[in-house]
Amino acid sequence: MSLSTDIIFMKALRSNAHLMGRLPAGNVYDTAIQLPDRDAANAPLPYIIVCYAGMTNDDTTKDNDYEGDTDRVQIDIEVAARTSDELSELMEEARATIRDYFIEHNNEDDDDYELIPMSTVPSAGRKMYDPDKPCLWQVLTYQCETTP
Repeated sequence: MSLSTDIIFMKALRSNAHLMGRLPAGNVYDTAIQLPDRDAANAPLPYIIVCYAGMTNDDTTKDNDYEGDTDRVQIDIEVAARTSDELSELMEEARATIRDYFIEHNNEDDDDYELIPMSTVPSAGRKMYDPDKPCLWQVLTYQCETTP
């Protein structure tokens, strides 16, 4: 399921009606703002983009000479906003939403159980400014341990 890990991050974010209500699009974008360049450059703020950023597999196992039992997946969540305060609030809300969703749905009887990573390590990059939009943006990165 590791190649589908971004799906559960988008589902988690979409589960928070308050967060979705703060976004003019009313939704999170998958991988990119999927509009022609001229329209994407003018996408209303704030917005969130969830991007599957790659995967590596651990070493082989005694039962499998080709792949290990664990994948390490990176998910990037880009948040863009008008002000530093708005950006910080959205980043905190996104992080809390993901954490709470994973805790709530991490049991074998839940439909989402197979997609929930076994563990996550969140980190965030520095705040950046895009003068062309203009906006501030930051990326929340999750290193996930999943099953193939």
